[in-house]
Amino acid sequence: MEDRRPCRILPAIVFSQFAGTSLWFAGNAVLPDLQLQFGLGQSAVATITSAVQLGFIAGTLVFAVLNLSDRFSPRSVFLACSAFGALANGGIALLANIGHPYETLLGMRFATGFFLAGIYPVGMKLAASWYREGLGAALGFLVGALVIGTAFPHLVKGLGHSLPWEEVTWWLSGLALTGGIVMYMLVPDGPHHAKGTRLDLGAIVAIFASRDLRASAFGYFGHMWELYTLWAMIPLMIAGYVEMHTLGAVNVGLWSFWVIAVGAIGCVAGGLVSRHVGSAKVAFTQLSLSGLCCLLSPLAYVLPLPAFIAFLTVWGIFVVGDSPQFSALTAATAPRAFVGSALTIVNCIGFSITVVSIQVTSMLTAHLPLQAWFVPVAIGPVLGLSACRRLVRPMR
Repeated sequence: MEDRRPCRILPAIVFSQFAGTSLWFAGNAVLPDLQLQFGLGQSAVATITSAVQLGFIAGTLVFAVLNLSDRFSPRSVFLACSAFGALANGGIALLANIGHPYETLLGMRFATGFFLAGIYPVGMKLAASWYREGLGAALGFLVGALVIGTAFPHLVKGLGHSLPWEEVTWWLSGLALTGGIVMYMLVPDGPHHAKGTRLDLGAIVAIFASRDLRASAFGYFGHMWELYTLWAMIPLMIAGYVEMHTLGAVNVGLWSFWVIAVGAIGCVAGGLVSRHVGSAKVAFTQLSLSGLCCLLSPLAYVLPLPAFIAFLTVWGIFVVGDSPQFSALTAATAPRAFVGSALTIVNCIGFSITVVSIQVTSMLTAHLPLQAWFVPVAIGPVLGLSACRRLVRPMR
């Protein structure tokens, strides 16, 4: 069956994932314009990012409880969520000048996150329906697409910095809708498509009862404590560095795109390496290196700009490269009856942790110098490494 798989499948899924997930940080990319127009404070970065995360958590649970990607064709669900997500994102431009703009912005970002739950996980499900062998490598490409999609709004704003924020918003909405259409037209349900089960909260018991599953889950939680906090704060870190060194014009949007997007290398390379050394060793190594970057981050601010960007580039590669490997480990260590529910619950807890981390780090920025922002964030990788080290031992 693998030999008869059309060659268009993986590229189409990868493009559609990239296009759909470009909605994730669409609000962050235009936030400086929104802050200027509506008088939003610096805390808006954390609040707006958290609104998307909370929407995604709610959407994931609703989709799992209602079993939507099994009751309907996954590609139809993907198209519908791409369309509604694009509309929610564009709603910022339509409704921002009506009533209370900040509340409208938060509501639209929450709705965008909700519909992302029918894009990112459903795209994974479609990939799994076509790839039985080599799924780990395929997931590396898909998470890489998520990374580039997440970064893409910064590129659009960086290259078109003179564009009105409303126009940037509509371009990103159009891209997301295009991704949904491509998925629907080019990616039918695969030969390995299997009916799933409804969300079973008994999986929570399974997570905490199984030592290996617990190790994988808690390693993932430590990873998530760092990941989205770094992604949310990167524009502020680069802008702060520029101000600290009184540099001239630096395209913060363009460099923010680069630092986030380069994480796709970590995802793809990690997926390929995992074929030879296993997912546990890849995840442990990348989480170790990203945690080390947290601890070394104060030293980066004394470096010249090229070296500072190089440091952020290395950090960007390792901070997300372990993500698909932790998902693979969770699937491999979960009891067969609970795989779908375990993945859903672990992801929901992980994204809930990102909300806490973003808010805590945002509060600490008022009390810590810029250079020290990410030293406390290192507690996530440290605890994650402590939890998942038992998965690496058998490979020594």
